[in-house]
Amino acid sequence: MQYATELEATIHDMVQKGRGILAADESAPTIAKRFQAIEVESTEENRRAWRSLLVTTEGLGQYISGIILFEETLGQKTDAGKTIPEAAWAQHIVPGIKVDKGKIPLALSPGDLITQGLDGLAERLRGYKQQGARFAKWREVYAIDRHVPSQHGIEANAEMLARYAAVCQEEGLVPIVEPEVLMDGDHDIDRHAEVTEAVQHAVFHALHRHHVALELMILKPNMVLPGKDCRRAEPDEVAAATLKILRRTVPAAVPSINFLSGGQGPEEATANLNAINQQGANAPWNLSISYGRALQKTALQAWMGKVDNIPAAQQALLKRARLNSAAQLGEYNPDMEASDN
Repeated sequence: MQYATELEATIHDMVQKGRGILAADESAPTIAKRFQAIEVESTEENRRAWRSLLVTTEGLGQYISGIILFEETLGQKTDAGKTIPEAAWAQHIVPGIKVDKGKIPLALSPGDLITQGLDGLAERLRGYKQQGARFAKWREVYAIDRHVPSQHGIEANAEMLARYAAVCQEEGLVPIVEPEVLMDGDHDIDRHAEVTEAVQHAVFHALHRHHVALELMILKPNMVLPGKDCRRAEPDEVAAATLKILRRTVPAAVPSINFLSGGQGPEEATANLNAINQQGANAPWNLSISYGRALQKTALQAWMGKVDNIPAAQQALLKRARLNSAAQLGEYNPDMEASDN
């Protein structure tokens, strides 16, 4: 593989115990929703100010090893004049880029979804790499209903993830492979586990077919949970169900599993991660995070779009990152939430 050494260096920089990935790659409609909740208009300048605030949080690199950026953000600058990727790497936070183009219905497969963006991907990756990106992320989404996802939907989505990952490795960017089984619905934890297992099996079969080097990728899966409209599971139950499926489906060659938060609250996502690391202490993979809302929510609420609130927002972000770092070591305790640090 042409870029094997480069890919190995990126994995080394990103996969470290106690450090995780910050997902700050919200699309324009999604960040508009986040800003609406704090009564801030989603202008280009406000988006720049927010993402600049994230990467310039002093000390964040102690707990965060990578940041997923939206395309617009790659070319934006901090108030100090550094590009946002440069500011991230100044704290040894590896900059990366979301490259999928969003989901659409899968033709002739009612209820299934598929993600767009493969056309011209290699050329786009070359451009992103020149702007400082060292890894990429692609998300496929699986809704759960009585007849969904179908086997056809599972296989079609796995094929897309594998084709994307192969192109990334050929162009020298580490692929984050994100198959998200949604927690929306009233399904129980067993149904979520069943679908997650089928999805992960299909994904790794496809990655194998496309010659993707598992040592040079990161998996970003959902935890196994009951549907939002079913009930809330305790962390130990979530951990046991999640680890059972991962052990059945994810080869030991994969260096890191960085969970998405998938609609969990900040404290819930941290507690579940902690239980996973406590129960999975001897797992073959690093068990970490790639959280978006679960890392950013309290900081956004502290910021409210005001310059004077930047220090408070950065402290809120740093605290959330620190607590998730403790959870990666299995050392988180809910009492830590009351701490000011």
